Amino acid sequence: MPLVQHSKLPTFERLRDTGHEVLSLERATHQDIRELHIGFLNMMPDAALQATERQFIRLVGGCNRIAQFFVYPFSLDGLPRSKDTLEYIDSYYSTFAELKETGIDALIITGANVANPALDQEPFWEPLMEVVDWARDNVASTLCSCLATHAVLQRFYGIERRPMPQKKWGVFDHRIAYPGHPLMRGINTRFDVPHSRFNDISREQLEKAGLSVLVESSEGGVHMAVSPDHFRAIFFQGHPEYDVNSLLKEYKREVYRYLKGEVSQSPPFPQHCFPEAAKAAADRYMSLAQAALRRGEPLPEFVDSEFAPLLDNTWGDTGRAIISNWLGLVYQLTNLDRKLQYMEGVDPDNPLGMK
Repeated sequence: MPLVQHSKLPTFERLRDTGHEVLSLERATHQDIRELHIGFLNMMPDAALQATERQFIRLVGGCNRIAQFFVYPFSLDGLPRSKDTLEYIDSYYSTFAELKETGIDALIITGANVANPALDQEPFWEPLMEVVDWARDNVASTLCSCLATHAVLQRFYGIERRPMPQKKWGVFDHRIAYPGHPLMRGINTRFDVPHSRFNDISREQLEKAGLSVLVESSEGGVHMAVSPDHFRAIFFQGHPEYDVNSLLKEYKREVYRYLKGEVSQSPPFPQHCFPEAAKAAADRYMSLAQAALRRGEPLPEFVDSEFAPLLDNTWGDTGRAIISNWLGLVYQLTNLDRKLQYMEGVDPDNPLGMK
């Protein structure tokens, strides 16, 4: 929670001048203190639905230890679902109609699997656009992840993602590109972020459309950017929510695809993710699996527990810190009535007063 400048102590001004968050007494006394209500639009496929749900809710829950967070998962029509997953969603998820009725303070939107070359050809496109169009005028801030980033940037700014020659897959070193932005307060100037994507939106595309890049990597590309108003939309291309073994699970899936003949080449290791001991363990498994296939035997089990102790999470603390900054700003700006976007006096086109 931010400091309040309740006296003329010079330290308050010095802290503010160096980028620390210090509220004026007038601003603090006009804030209504209550819980935050966060919508969570989960578009991930069945196999990843609950893991992604857990990862993002954990990110939110690992933030400020004073504020209370109510998280409301919901999903969309147009996404292929099994009977069991539909029953799970029906049992535990809210509907978009319910959240429109009650209002929310913030919104998180996940990525999704796609089957068409153009995003606007996907069956979930129109339901997703209904959500983001509503959120733009009714929610203090929306955080978009991965494919949601690409979809919203296409919708509002005409930016189309570009396919890359090879999948961007691994853990990459990043630096803050906009250290003075409030979302970057107290964040390490250098940190890691996992990426897993076939398409990219570049700094040049974003800046041409008036957006600001906050975090980028010379190797991994842009991770984080914000809308021209600096706050109503936050865009991630990377995955700070990932578990330590998320890329391992993706690698395991691709190994099985290769061994079953679904693809012709064995998968590369995710970049900067597997230490030498993990690479050696993966090579041993591949040798055992190929020998089993030659003998006509079932594939041996790929044992995740052999790899997990060899992997490091070098992104989780920074991811939580950025989410904490984001929700802290939502807390300061949102209206007591969560059907209203901002507290009285906040300009929706300049909510942080940075323009």
